[in-house]
Amino acid sequence: MKHSLQLSIYLLLTGCVSSGTITSYMPRQGDIVFQSLPHIPVIDAIEGCTHSPYSHCGIVVKQDDVWYVLEAIGPVRITRLDRWIDQGREDAFAVCRLKPDFQPKVGAMITAAEKFIGLPYDIQYELDDEKIYCSELIYKGFKAATGQALGKIVKLGDLDWKPHAQVIRAIAGDPVPLEREIITPRDLAKAEQLEEVLPLEKHVVLSR
Repeated sequence: MKHSLQLSIYLLLTGCVSSGTITSYMPRQGDIVFQSLPHIPVIDAIEGCTHSPYSHCGIVVKQDDVWYVLEAIGPVRITRLDRWIDQGREDAFAVCRLKPDFQPKVGAMITAAEKFIGLPYDIQYELDDEKIYCSELIYKGFKAATGQALGKIVKLGDLDWKPHAQVIRAIAGDPVPLEREIITPRDLAKAEQLEEVLPLEKHVVLSR
């Protein structure tokens, strides 16, 4: 009841009632959150190659009663959830959650992913441990905790890369490494161990 009242007051003050589209999000430890980052050539290439609005993702974690997102953007780091939301286009984000059978592994997944904190971002999108990109961070955390793959590893050549060939050559080299294996945000979101909690849109975050 308290959270419902808070949400109603928020909607009235912000004028969101008239739009009728905003929903509430109650964070849970280990949630996987996805967003679309502001348009730059690399982001457009990620979204275009995968035919997906997702260009970034992270793991929701709680520290000292504050919600954060463990993410690989620049160095691997933790970012306050509200600031993480702000960095996305139009403050929109989507939420997926591990299915009940995997909830006991959330702590181990986060611990494994936290070991990469401080490593630089991998603009070449390679699956080594020297540098890390966003979906790779989540994939490796889950794999270490469960022994299972989260989502499907694909090859760069399997993606719709040709319309973005100039950008891809600039970051991955020429000739394009078509055999390079990657885990994309889209393929991570489609993992059978996840269920979608909220679609990609604006949500009011309710803490607990």
